[in-house]
Amino acid sequence: MKYAITGSTGKFGGQAIKTLLEKVDVKDIVALARNEDKAKKVLPAGIEIRPGSYEDADQLAASLEGIDRLLFISSQPGQATPRLEQHKNVVAAAKKANVKFIAYTSFPRATEQTVPLAQDHIETEKLIKDSGIAYSFLRNDWYLENEMGFIAGAKANTPFIYSAGDGKTGWALEREYAEAAAKVLLSNDPKKIYEFAGPAVTYADLAKALQVATGNDFEIKSVSDAEFKQASLDSGMDEATADMMTSFQTWIHDGTLDSNSNDLPEVLGHELPSLVDSAKEVLAKI
Repeated sequence: MKYAITGSTGKFGGQAIKTLLEKVDVKDIVALARNEDKAKKVLPAGIEIRPGSYEDADQLAASLEGIDRLLFISSQPGQATPRLEQHKNVVAAAKKANVKFIAYTSFPRATEQTVPLAQDHIETEKLIKDSGIAYSFLRNDWYLENEMGFIAGAKANTPFIYSAGDGKTGWALEREYAEAAAKVLLSNDPKKIYEFAGPAVTYADLAKALQVATGNDFEIKSVSDAEFKQASLDSGMDEATADMMTSFQTWIHDGTLDSNSNDLPEVLGHELPSLVDSAKEVLAKI
C-alpha cells in the first residue's frame, strides 16, 4: 500500500507523516510538496518527495502514479489561483492516476453551511464524490492555534474581548486533527464523513482556560461585533483583517462551528486533553 500526503511541508502534513511512520514503512510514504527543497530539509530522512503544486494537474497526476491512498489537505484561500480551481486539479489528477481513496480535510458540517469559507469545501466534496474515488471527508472544526491573537494577548495579560456571545466552537490542537487524518488514511473501513472537533465551548470558556494556563487575571469582555472590530483596529489590525476576524465571531455566534461529535477522540483512540492543557501546549510555543 502506497500513501501520499499533499501539503507535506506544512504543520498538518508534517504531523500526518509522523503518525504514518509509526505504522508503515518509510518507503510506502510519498510527500507531495510545492517546494521540494524545503521538503528535503524539514521531512524525515527516507521520505520520497515528489512535486505537489496544486496549480499543475498534469504534474500532480504524474506524482500520484502508484499511489493507493491520498491525504488531500485543502489549500488556503486568497491565492493567485482560486482555491476551488486548485482542488479541481488535485481531484482530476487523482482520478487520472487511479488513486483508490482520498481523505480530504473539509469544513464542519459542510453541506449545512452558508458561510463563504465553506463554499469551496462543499464544491470539493462534490468533485470527489463525482470522481468515483472512495473517500472520507474530514470535516475539521477550528484549530486552537487559529486563536493565536487571543492566546498571545492572554500571555501579555491584556483584556480578552470577543463578540461571539454564547456561540460555541469545538477547538482542538492542529496536531490532533492531523493525527486523526493519518489514522483515517490507514483505516481498513473508514467512514465517509468524520466531524472532527473538540468539546464545544464558548469564548468565555476559552478565556477562563487561558487565565488558568497563564496565571493572569485579565479582563474578559463580551461586546458587539462593531465594538470587536473597533478593538481590533485599535490594536493595530488593518481593516480587511479586522473585518475577517469579526466575521469569524459572527459565524461562531450563529453556531457555524458548534459541532457535537466524538469522532476525533474515537479515531485517536483516547480522550482529548483539557482546554487548559491544550492552551498550555500552544503557549509554550510562543
